[in-house]
Amino acid sequence: MGQASYKGYSFLEKIGFAALIVAWVLFGVNYLGDMLVKSTPLEKSATVIASDKLKPAAKKAETSEPIVDNALELMASADLARGVKLFKKCASCHKVTANALRSVGPSLWAVVGRSKASQKPFKYSEALKSAGGDWNFADLNSFLASPKNFAPGTKMSFRGFKKPEDRAAVMLYLRSLSDQPVPLP
Repeated sequence: MGQASYKGYSFLEKIGFAALIVAWVLFGVNYLGDMLVKSTPLEKSATVIASDKLKPAAKKAETSEPIVDNALELMASADLARGVKLFKKCASCHKVTANALRSVGPSLWAVVGRSKASQKPFKYSEALKSAGGDWNFADLNSFLASPKNFAPGTKMSFRGFKKPEDRAAVMLYLRSLSDQPVPLP
């Protein structure tokens, strides 16, 4: 028996040759595209990334001041039923009964007038522990507007209620969650 005759390219040689041709075509198309279309860099970024981590510390200090608006005045005419409806956004994390079992967030039963970060056994963030004082309507208004601005570093991920009338309704509902509700402001 003699030597085996060479009958063309092997399978691996064909695959390698095809890969080489594909690489040449892609390079050529890319080069041709770069020649035809000239791009200029943007003067400023087209996207804006809003993050508390990117803001300077001085800016955070400015935003932690209480929000002054008419939400406290609106409490006198706020609709309790609307507050109950709006509170559904909070109900996934907070319970509203006196002896609530552990949840994602602390129970909000009798929260108005209660000391901040005092609900046991919930583990509060250092931001709320250092806030000190009781939950009065002014602090609740600021917290409900933007928890992250009220207590930078809080674990609460809720963005807040932007409309003063919504905050007034929720505060009225939170006030009602008590055996002895705190008087309205």
